[in-house]
Amino acid sequence: MMAAPQKFMLRVYISTDIAVKVTLTGRPESVDDLIAILREKVKPRLDFEFTLQYEDQDFDAQLSCLVDIQELPEKGTLKVVRSESETSSLASSDTETLPHVPVSQRQKTWPDIFPVPTFSYEVEHVLEQGNIAYERSGKTMKLSRAQKHNILESMAAVIHSFKPYPSDRDVGMAAEALVTAHPCLKEPGSVSGWYGWKMCLKFKMGNYRTKLARSGCLEVSVNTGKRSKNNPDKDHPHSNIKRARRAEVNFLPNFPRGQNQASLEEMRVEILREVEKSEKNLLIIENLMQTTFALRRQEIVQENPMVKDFLVRWPALRIESQVCAEYHRITNTNLLNQFYAELDRHIPQLFGLYRQKASRTGKTSEALRDILKIYDHQDLHDVNIKRTLALRALAVYLREDDPQFFKTWNVEESGEPDIADTPVGLVMMVTENTTGPICFNSASTAIVVEDDFVMSDIPRFSDAFVLLFGLIYALHLNYPNKLIYTFTFIQKILMGLDDGKPLKPCLLNLKNDLLQKE
Repeated sequence: MMAAPQKFMLRVYISTDIAVKVTLTGRPESVDDLIAILREKVKPRLDFEFTLQYEDQDFDAQLSCLVDIQELPEKGTLKVVRSESETSSLASSDTETLPHVPVSQRQKTWPDIFPVPTFSYEVEHVLEQGNIAYERSGKTMKLSRAQKHNILESMAAVIHSFKPYPSDRDVGMAAEALVTAHPCLKEPGSVSGWYGWKMCLKFKMGNYRTKLARSGCLEVSVNTGKRSKNNPDKDHPHSNIKRARRAEVNFLPNFPRGQNQASLEEMRVEILREVEKSEKNLLIIENLMQTTFALRRQEIVQENPMVKDFLVRWPALRIESQVCAEYHRITNTNLLNQFYAELDRHIPQLFGLYRQKASRTGKTSEALRDILKIYDHQDLHDVNIKRTLALRALAVYLREDDPQFFKTWNVEESGEPDIADTPVGLVMMVTENTTGPICFNSASTAIVVEDDFVMSDIPRFSDAFVLLFGLIYALHLNYPNKLIYTFTFIQKILMGLDDGKPLKPCLLNLKNDLLQKE
């Protein structure tokens, strides 16, 4: 008697909130074959490189990478992990699959090593000969006006591909890379050998932005129309410049090709209808939000609306997966993966610094001792408790503990939590009287922005914290006044979003302490 064919029923999560059911008539021959099958069955959502994780019953259903196809359960749950963030996703089960950034949007952050472009055929030939001569005799070369123009124009195009308003350090890095790639361009009278190129690139970027503004490039044309000889009553040309200030990659993109204000407004209305449904189609919402990204950025950057009014127009930004996706559109960084991978990496060092500080005298040390005393009675193996301590104690360590930001409310009490005069805050919902400085067993956490509950029922405090960070980018908000150092630490050290500004001494010391202890 022949055995019945083996049947596989899989629940495949392609993002935090989106899962599809896939049925297979047999076990694929390899993991690569399974990936190919999923690509075919889940078109077009899996049009990127990815790996798979499965719930391993040998380890209490914790996620493990699917390496051997024999480990594939006949009935189980799989999770898609983008390959571009595979390394960090292994450190945390909080994996988020995000959509591709359209070609019309900037897809690259400022690089560690600036890529010098290939110039015109004539210029490349001249530079090749000049580099040979420099290597032999140390003689630098003098370019013609046309040749120098070609070099500066090409360099400006590459700089703009990363950011339209590069900092002084960024331009200096580009100039240094140019002279390093072509030593014959060194300036004999300059200490660095590239200072003159740096100044030329600065002027060229100004001219380049002017040309882009005339062509309708929104991220630079938004800053035109300032005071001039012909318009002396307008704003000062250097006042209220709208540009990326926290390492945003796509700060103010143009509309997608083939779309205009009217067509994108129709899509916005369609999003409203979809969000109001009891059973939301998250795939449709995600696609529409992706297409209408430029419209949202124009509204929020140029009009600076109240958050409550903006969320009435764009209610999908109250959905967790869309906060993560919007953050990815703006920064090209995976919010949850990057945050948890770096936070978990630094937790041992942070705890050591907290305890070291707590052993001293002073108000900050006393506050840290009280927090650590409560932590030491918790399950020290629970990663969520560790994350809660790391984030809650961070503000105390940086002397930024703010009761208006960190709120606690007993859900058994009558009435509503007091969130009046709360520009930005987190409210931990507890089921018992909590008088201590920290709570590790809250029922849920809510995010408050401008005296309004933006997101509620977030099960873990650390999730609420990182989602608030994502909302600050999505809604173009300032960091809370009393927690600027805390959020700057998250931006620059955890998320790796360097805006070119030097760290304040307290953050620089903390960063150095973390690096020394690794």
